[in-house]
Amino acid sequence: MTLPFGRFTGTVYRGHHPMWAYDPLSGAGAARFGGRFNAPGLPTLYTALRPETAWTEAQQGFAFKAQPLTLCAYDVDCTDVLDLTDPNVLAGCQSDMAVLACAWEDLARQKKQPPSWALAERLRAEGAAAIIVPSFAARADARDRNMIFFNWSDALPHRLQVIDDEHRLPKNMSSWTLQ
Repeated sequence: MTLPFGRFTGTVYRGHHPMWAYDPLSGAGAARFGGRFNAPGLPTLYTALRPETAWTEAQQGFAFKAQPLTLCAYDVDCTDVLDLTDPNVLAGCQSDMAVLACAWEDLARQKKQPPSWALAERLRAEGAAAIIVPSFAARADARDRNMIFFNWSDALPHRLQVIDDEHRLPKNMSSWTLQ
């Protein structure tokens, strides 16, 4: 099957726990815990197309108390992107919105493979570097979309670079003292 790949150029955003802001390109958190589109062990970088969406995504566990976060912007020029918010692209990937919206955390806790993991695994194997999907965070609306990277680097064709012209991000973990 030939997937309907596209190219994305623009800016995406991610809200980081301040302690982990020294490594905004790692994907290690998703690799450690898993996410909607990756099983544990697979580095994946979850970003949003709007800063408001990044904030909403980062605050999901704290509906009534906003917690501190470091908001980063990224410059993107990436090919091999699938926009799964487009119904035609989603159908061309032989999937549907129910797969994207599955209760992945509950399924993973039950030791069952979530359909969204199976879809992402198949798309990665067929060359997808990134996917664009709706946000499923509480309070998200139709404007809220995420871009999830499976394959990224500081060079084309999957370029993703954090914007930090003034070198404000910490350089290592020693910037923080744990209490």
